[in-house]
Amino acid sequence: MTINAVTQAPRLGLKANWRQFTLLVIINAFVGGMVGLERSILPEIARQDFQLEARTAIFSFIIVFGFVKALSNYLAGALATRLGRKHLLILGWLIGLPVPFLLMLARDWSLVVFANVLLGINQGLTWSTTVMMKIDLVGPKNRGLAMGLNEFAGYLSVAFLAFITGWVAAEYGLRPYPFLVGVVLAALGLWFSMAFVRDTTPHVQFEARQSPQREFKNLFFQTSFLHPNLSSITQAGLINNLNDGMMWGSFPLLLASKGFSLKTIGVLTAVYPAFWGAGQLVTGKLSDRLGRKPLLFWGMLLQGFTLIGLVFGNTFWQYFLLASLLGIGTAMVYPTFLAAIADNTHPQQRAHSIGVFRLWRDSGYAFGAILTGLLADAFTLIIPIMAIGVLSALSGMIIGIRMREHNSQMDDHRNRIMGNG
Repeated sequence: MTINAVTQAPRLGLKANWRQFTLLVIINAFVGGMVGLERSILPEIARQDFQLEARTAIFSFIIVFGFVKALSNYLAGALATRLGRKHLLILGWLIGLPVPFLLMLARDWSLVVFANVLLGINQGLTWSTTVMMKIDLVGPKNRGLAMGLNEFAGYLSVAFLAFITGWVAAEYGLRPYPFLVGVVLAALGLWFSMAFVRDTTPHVQFEARQSPQREFKNLFFQTSFLHPNLSSITQAGLINNLNDGMMWGSFPLLLASKGFSLKTIGVLTAVYPAFWGAGQLVTGKLSDRLGRKPLLFWGMLLQGFTLIGLVFGNTFWQYFLLASLLGIGTAMVYPTFLAAIADNTHPQQRAHSIGVFRLWRDSGYAFGAILTGLLADAFTLIIPIMAIGVLSALSGMIIGIRMREHNSQMDDHRNRIMGNG
């Protein structure tokens, strides 16, 4: 009996779990594609189909999406251990199924906003769950690489779908054709999750038995405010998505104000998530080698200065370069956030801590849209872009001052536990 139990014990690492890991990467590409459907064209749909001109009204879909996704992230983290990762993943896809139909058929803006409520729940449950499951599978040695692969798949899919929908919209109209691919994505995501995914709770239990990390009494406040590393990472995550929420709503409008065509706007709005997605293949593994702090510090600074540069751009190639640099800066921080949160929490509390972090991080979408809308309506679109650029640079300075690199005790644990897997 003992021999059989040892034989069947979960093994940690990419090599030992490459089939399930690859499956989860593919599923997360479907998840990212669901957001990419509307990335380049929904502000234009708001203006053309629903005659919305006020920036706060146009950004309402991002505000709703951001808050709902943030709350769903928190619930996913809190419920993952209780309900199981796989069940949450399936539930997320079931909720996402109506989204493309609502977006293509809506005759009232309130239905578009409701579609983004469902999309926020879908993203919170599915993306959070694939993140947790990949971290569960690989163990402590290659967390940065694992998160780089996860976010690469998700955000490259965002970029690809943003480009495709922009191109289809330019050729065949804003609706319904750009959203048909969403029906396929949601159906495939649900089928793969139900038929092929295996729950990773046993991997968590296996790692927890050997972890030197202590468990926190109040994980929410430690992750949000108190723990120097966890709270520093969390504030940077919020600011990162604050500027992404601003970019989502205002970048297409900024480009339109500069006279770019819808097809060109589709290309340029895809450049930023493309570099963001592809860059994470390098930056995730780089954070395993160099440490989390350098990538977080320099990545936030690069984002801040690049956002300020957007105000002064005029030509296609200027915006191509700026969007590329912004994508690189985001690629430096995005997988590093999640790996660093996992580094600093006990395996049994990891899902909950990631949920708290993602609650604050994705609230940034909504705060960014609100701040951008209010400032743009009161002044011009340039003001919120510059203000959020300054906030991004200040966030990097907080990382530089307050965060400490992870300790050698965890490095010893990493080597010991991976020797078992």
